[in-house]
Amino acid sequence: MFYLTATEMLELLRTRQVSAVELLRAHLGRIEEVNPRVNAVVTLVAERALREAQEADRDLARGRWRGPLHGLPVAHKDLADTAGIRTTYGSPLFADHVPDADSLIVRRMREAGAITVGKTNTPEFGTGSHTVNEIFGATRNPYDLSRSAGGSSGGAAAALASGMVPLADGSDMGGSLRNPASFCNVVGLRPTPGRVPSPSPTAAWFTLGVPGPMARTVEDLALLMSVVAGFDAASPLAVAGSGAVFTEPLELDLTGLRVAWSPDLGGLPVDVETAKVTAQAPAVLAGLGARVERVELDLSDAEDAFRTYRAWHYALSYGDLPQDRLGPNVRWNVERGRAVTGADLARAERLRSGLYRRMTAFFGAYDFLIAPVSQVPPFPVDAPYVSEINGEALPDYLAWMRSAYWISVLHAPAASVPCGFTSGGLPVGVQIVGRPFADLEVLRLAHAFERATGHGARRPTFR
Repeated sequence: MFYLTATEMLELLRTRQVSAVELLRAHLGRIEEVNPRVNAVVTLVAERALREAQEADRDLARGRWRGPLHGLPVAHKDLADTAGIRTTYGSPLFADHVPDADSLIVRRMREAGAITVGKTNTPEFGTGSHTVNEIFGATRNPYDLSRSAGGSSGGAAAALASGMVPLADGSDMGGSLRNPASFCNVVGLRPTPGRVPSPSPTAAWFTLGVPGPMARTVEDLALLMSVVAGFDAASPLAVAGSGAVFTEPLELDLTGLRVAWSPDLGGLPVDVETAKVTAQAPAVLAGLGARVERVELDLSDAEDAFRTYRAWHYALSYGDLPQDRLGPNVRWNVERGRAVTGADLARAERLRSGLYRRMTAFFGAYDFLIAPVSQVPPFPVDAPYVSEINGEALPDYLAWMRSAYWISVLHAPAASVPCGFTSGGLPVGVQIVGRPFADLEVLRLAHAFERATGHGARRPTFR
């Protein structure tokens, strides 16, 4: 039961073929079975979830359907505040922290009828694309337990791939929704900033970091987007309208669609196995009727822009915390943020504005851009980060994520969809990027690709 899609589970609930309690117990049993090996769910609230499932069944018996996620078990990333449930942000400083209120994305999921089973693992404050922290340790990849699940939404991706939950939320600054989706053979969407609002008391205008959905299928991804997307006045960047647009059909006729293919986003090193797998994507789309053209991109201005804004944000958000009690990656980012000058921010703004203008012209010629999500397949879980690709040494722990974080600078929606497996059986995803605000169109192309390939149906064996 736990590997049914969320949409299938909801139909069983709606038609009373299964109860919310039965569905929850199936997932709790799966968590008990596989989580000790994977370490994806770090805080479990089984008794609370059972009470909520019982209430969901009572509501259903009364003919009351709470919303699009009625009775569905979900998990929330440990960066998202959950009222009454421990939320650590992956940091020892908050090891016993229990928020008083839900974050917006959690509140919307719960108001839609979802039942929270627990929190998923993340690196400290979501720092980096490898999910490990001092409180809970590392999350392991279900397809190979010796490998990383990616990050920073690695706990969410591994929980989905393992059948622990059918839906989960995540967040993405430099690839934190897309990278773990690629590593764990699930789907994740980095929405256009503001599509899923993220109210912040300190960085309300910051656009690099966004919350978003994760699932095992694109149809389920759209289902979750229909719940979490929509205007909220608490965020000055919130996109007008509701999430109802994501209930529209996902079927798409690709005939004549213009798709740009970039195997390396302008010269980035890409692991040989990853390159081999993602090179299959253009032929899949061409076979569906799209006009696919290899392009040479220059996104290099995104490097300085991303690092400058990111560093500034770390100093703003975490600079007042006791630095000697933070992990090395967070400290490193804060130190660089404290060194950012007004001239640095001005340069970053010019670079990003110019890049946006050039990409606006690019998306006048093409409907979509496809590229590798990550430059490497899942790497050893005991490694702190990827230090070299194809023999090319990388300068720091961020550099291996460029294929994801360069896209973050574009203010564009981007989905990670399963693309295939390496010769060693490790998942590899392809990244589908659309013009800003074309989130539904990205999901439609991702849906077509998913149905044509079927890679997402391959389940892990926990080897």
